[in-house]
Amino acid sequence: MLSVVRSTPLPPCPNPFNMAAHVLAHADAIPDKIAVSVVDGPRADTLTYGALKRAVLGTGGGLLATGCAPGDIVLLRLGNTIDFPIAYLGALAVGLVPVPTSAALTAPEVAQIVADLRPRLILRDPNVASAPGAPEIGPATLAALRSHPPADWHMGDPNRLGYIIYTSGTSGQPRAVAHAHRAIWARQMMHEGWYGLRPDDALMHAGAFNWTYTLGTGLMDPWSVGATALIPAPGTAPEALASLMAQHGATIFAAAPGVYRQMLAHGDMPDLPRLRHGLSAGEKLPDNTLTTWRSATGTDIFEAYGMSECSTFISSSPAHPAKPGALGQPQAGRHIAILSDGAPTRRGTAGTIVVHRSDPGLMREYLNAPEDTAARFRGDWFLTGDMGVMDDDGQITYLGRDDDMMNAGGYRVSPIEVEAALADAPGITGVGATQIEVKTGVFIIAAFYTAAAPLDADGLRAYVEPKLARYKQPRAYVHVPVLPTGANGKLVRRRLPLFWPKQTKA
Repeated sequence: MLSVVRSTPLPPCPNPFNMAAHVLAHADAIPDKIAVSVVDGPRADTLTYGALKRAVLGTGGGLLATGCAPGDIVLLRLGNTIDFPIAYLGALAVGLVPVPTSAALTAPEVAQIVADLRPRLILRDPNVASAPGAPEIGPATLAALRSHPPADWHMGDPNRLGYIIYTSGTSGQPRAVAHAHRAIWARQMMHEGWYGLRPDDALMHAGAFNWTYTLGTGLMDPWSVGATALIPAPGTAPEALASLMAQHGATIFAAAPGVYRQMLAHGDMPDLPRLRHGLSAGEKLPDNTLTTWRSATGTDIFEAYGMSECSTFISSSPAHPAKPGALGQPQAGRHIAILSDGAPTRRGTAGTIVVHRSDPGLMREYLNAPEDTAARFRGDWFLTGDMGVMDDDGQITYLGRDDDMMNAGGYRVSPIEVEAALADAPGITGVGATQIEVKTGVFIIAAFYTAAAPLDADGLRAYVEPKLARYKQPRAYVHVPVLPTGANGKLVRRRLPLFWPKQTKA
């Protein structure tokens, strides 16, 4: 049997369509239901569905009043507040193209994005780094826009450009992933295929408002079914999350694997009578973390695999738990295969995980990068760059990258980008970056460098700090006599861990 799963496809996306209108389709029927609670101990700042819809359409109308027009790009440089998703949906509501970005990006990184996209407007918190190139709107003005006369939904072709997110590429340059409005329609496949999501759920996501994992799993998806989203207040420590779940009746909890590890490291968990299960994505969930969580809470964690270009499309779920060691199976409605030498492998044989180009959640393109876009397709298949093996039941086990991409706390990071930031550091004659497993299931980015003598690690940290977002910065610097290279003289990153001293600490 070949490594292909092709289930009945999702019904076609309606036409005309608007992503924000789809997310808030239930708002008129449940105007007084709580859409989102920002929880801080027993306190909660809430927003009802009626208030959320008014804020979104008011924001959209206000953005148009500034002179923006459908199709214009709006860059989001906002902090971890409710302003972020309201601005995001407000832009989408009126046909603008929002670009959500991490608040951790540095000014040079933002400058590259501004030069690449030429946004019409930047929505910016003054505490978040930005770059010149477009008019800015600050938090006070943005909040005032919520009271602007509401705009009408901008309906149109579901395949038109909806939003843009940035991901690190193998070239070392972050790439602009362009998604269509239809991407939200495709996320319905996750509701049963991963979440087990219901309208009466209260889903708590441990991430910040301005992380795309939170934006999708923690907000857009619960809202699209009329459920309640719970978001911890900024600065909430991992050890406080379980207590918040208990206090506010969370039924589903979503986080990156590192958050689960930190929660479990702080001792006994409180009773969580309403919690049905947890969700994990962003990086591989260690088996020992899953086992410890099950023992501590009596609930399961369902893992999902995906990428910026297609969100999540392979997962375990309450209806279809994963086998030990496996990620799970393609969600119902997906067309997935394991490819080798351009053809599906036999089941049980490793290859590259691929997604059929007909998937409604697949990106439109890498914006302004037609060669990069073309390189990711082979015939009708989109190449993920990840290796896997499919068993006879269609479950897929992840085998790692087929390139050198790193994963830092759920963010994909190119080693070339890290190496470029260190290449001109005083005293460094060569550098290679890779991720290192410092203990079971815990990975860090490490920089291995050549120099006449070992350099001060604090000095190197200070050198890269203004160049790279915190999650991209190496946690360790290792002086080596020579960098490993192949016959052609190119750096062989997979051999860098051989130089990792056992006594080195992150």
